[in-house]
Amino acid sequence: MSNQLKSLAVYCGHQFGSSPEFVRAAKKVGTFLGENGIRMVFGGGNVGLMGTVATAALDAGGHVIGVSTTNVIERQEPVHPGVEVIVVGGVNERKQKMIELSDGFIILPGGIGTLNELTDIMTMQQIGESKKPLFFLNTDQFWGPFQALFQHMHDCGFIESMDDYNMHVAATPSALTKIIKNY
Repeated sequence: MSNQLKSLAVYCGHQFGSSPEFVRAAKKVGTFLGENGIRMVFGGGNVGLMGTVATAALDAGGHVIGVSTTNVIERQEPVHPGVEVIVVGGVNERKQKMIELSDGFIILPGGIGTLNELTDIMTMQQIGESKKPLFFLNTDQFWGPFQALFQHMHDCGFIESMDDYNMHVAATPSALTKIIKNY
């Protein structure tokens, strides 16, 4: 296992999604993180795939940090029990704190928030502010349309080199964990 990947942020949905494979994959990723002593950083929620991956990491003996916002806490949305919680003022602070605490990023299926977090990291990579790796779990080809759009942006001349993005894509949790172990 690489010594440089001691802490990975996990970006994923606060819903379960339409495929039972999304939940199974999230459990496997969380278990891998916990069993391998890789600290998990995430949005702090106790719902959907976020809650699933965090619970699996904790159940496997892992250390999990949830970064939440005062707005979420005030709305009394469930913060995952058992995680170390860091509360920040707003969503931009939350994203920045998660980036600071992480050596790389695991991207599971998710919605607008997941896409927002992902594109922030990619923008940082594009302008040279980050070289941290992005590990996509492409469960049920969830990220296929994004990959096609990314290729289209490149083909149309809006992205100079796709190699500038430290992206690693795997179709299964076992393939993803192998990539992370060998990184």
